[in-house]
Amino acid sequence: MKIVIPGGTGQVGTILDRALTAAGHEVVVLTRRPVRERQIEWDGRTLGEWAEAIDGSDVVVNLAGRSVSCRYTAANLRAMMDSRVDSARVVGEAIASASRPPRVWLQMSTATIYAHRFDAPNDEATGALGGTEPRVPGYWAYSVDIARNWEQAQEEAETPHTRKVALRAAMVMSPDRGGVFDVLSWLARLGLGGPVAGGAQYVSWIHDHDFVRAVEFLIDRDDFSGPVNLAAPAPLPQRAFMRALRAAWGAPVGLPATRWMAELGAFALRSDTELLLKSRRVVPGRLLEAGFTFDHARWPQAAEDLVRRARGGRRSR
Repeated sequence: MKIVIPGGTGQVGTILDRALTAAGHEVVVLTRRPVRERQIEWDGRTLGEWAEAIDGSDVVVNLAGRSVSCRYTAANLRAMMDSRVDSARVVGEAIASASRPPRVWLQMSTATIYAHRFDAPNDEATGALGGTEPRVPGYWAYSVDIARNWEQAQEEAETPHTRKVALRAAMVMSPDRGGVFDVLSWLARLGLGGPVAGGAQYVSWIHDHDFVRAVEFLIDRDDFSGPVNLAAPAPLPQRAFMRALRAAWGAPVGLPATRWMAELGAFALRSDTELLLKSRRVVPGRLLEAGFTFDHARWPQAAEDLVRRARGGRRSR
């Protein structure tokens, strides 16, 4: 197949590009700063010559959007919103204007769309969307608004010949440098990977191999459209999540952190505490109902695999 990946130079895009290319597909990446072959320049906002890559393609997987690994200032939150909504809108325009539109458009979304909760898991059918939870920072609702508007931009696109799927993805765990697993592993190995603010908040995640397999599954299944949760079926509290990660690395100590300590750490890392403190208890209801099986369904075993690959990568470097 010919697969076009707008915003395909980040961590998740690199994972998909690598796997789909290895599987024999022709992968084209749309990026603001092309540096190698198979990369085409676009601005993520306006139609241009890049749209020719979409015309005649089989699949579009739009991953474009400003990274959430930043301080949640008003300017950064606005940039997150605009980059996601604008890119989804213009991808829809390119598909709508294509003489041979792709048969499926997978649009990145986020598991953050669901409510901060501890009592029950969120699946696509019964999950509670966030934005109105009591006793949480007000700006958390803006993150939910970003996700809603992101999905709405895809829904409103006039693409009658192209099936549309919104990927409500949890954190994608891979051993690549600079990704979320790399950062969490760094904390664990330093002895800082203990419970944060008690550690009861749930962590939803997905192994990178299962993420790729789920994308391939959704490309092949013509009966799938709308939101789909891309998360392993066993989210777990943050304290248990980090305990398993420390065990995989052989790190015996994980110092706990209070909420204010987490604030200081997030400031030092130029990140935000929402990524640590929001309870994302998300399960892949639709994938499981359709018979999709996870190769890495449990975090302790997934962490061991990721650590083994990370160590192998460091040795090769």
